[in-house]
Amino acid sequence: MKKWKKVVLGVSILFSLGLIAGCSNSDKSTSSSSSSSKSSGGASNLPAQVQKIKDAGVLKVGVKEDVPNFGYLNPDTNKNEGMEIDVAKLIAKEITGSEKNIEYVGVTAKTRGPLLDNGEINMVIATFTITDERKKTYNFTEPYYKDQVGFLVRKKDKISSIKDLDGKTIGVAQSATTKQSLQEEAKKEGISFKYLELGSYPELKTALTSKRIDAFSVDKSILTGYVDKNTEILKGGFAPQEYGIATKKSNAELNTYLNTLIKKWASDGTLDKIYKKWNLTE
Repeated sequence: MKKWKKVVLGVSILFSLGLIAGCSNSDKSTSSSSSSSKSSGGASNLPAQVQKIKDAGVLKVGVKEDVPNFGYLNPDTNKNEGMEIDVAKLIAKEITGSEKNIEYVGVTAKTRGPLLDNGEINMVIATFTITDERKKTYNFTEPYYKDQVGFLVRKKDKISSIKDLDGKTIGVAQSATTKQSLQEEAKKEGISFKYLELGSYPELKTALTSKRIDAFSVDKSILTGYVDKNTEILKGGFAPQEYGIATKKSNAELNTYLNTLIKKWASDGTLDKIYKKWNLTE
């Protein structure tokens, strides 16, 4: 009888140990499963406005198509190219995982704002100069490029300085800040200009060639893409211009995210490499 009791007691102890071990393994399994769940299906670290773009699987960017070295639709390849295109690709890769997940929407100085306003694009990377007035309507990142306003003139006209353009007709892009910059500079120099505003840079270059205007004025780095054997850019410049990525005022999270990227690429040399690739210097 005593022997039987010992057997029963032994079985009970083993059974109890088995339950304890089972619970322990179950807890470990549950813990492991929970950890696995957190690592594979946890919440994204991306801000909601950035996550929305990632979920859509495509970044929609407003870019120039008529500014060589910045944003240009190459007629030979039918592909967008330039410094700003490369920046857009970097952003697409950061958000979606691939620089190919991008849709380029051609914009001008006149159309980029409305396209951003109506939600057709997520952002504008299109030689968009940062001004206090524009900041009232849009978010801007830190500058990714800095420039100055200049003049493209015909070599035969022997124009060597801004004073030689006194009373002349200057061609500028519609809705750009160039005209205002010219008015301020003319006042400083004690001279005056007439103006012809056109919708695109190619139109302005054609106007210069056909002598409808005496000079084509915009940021100097943009002018470099329109120099030919008959034209030249005047030395010097004025009215420093800073280009920033623009987003809708309501997309503050997206702007903060983009600002972080621009600062990182400015400090680690990424932007410098892009400048050199497109023969641009600050």
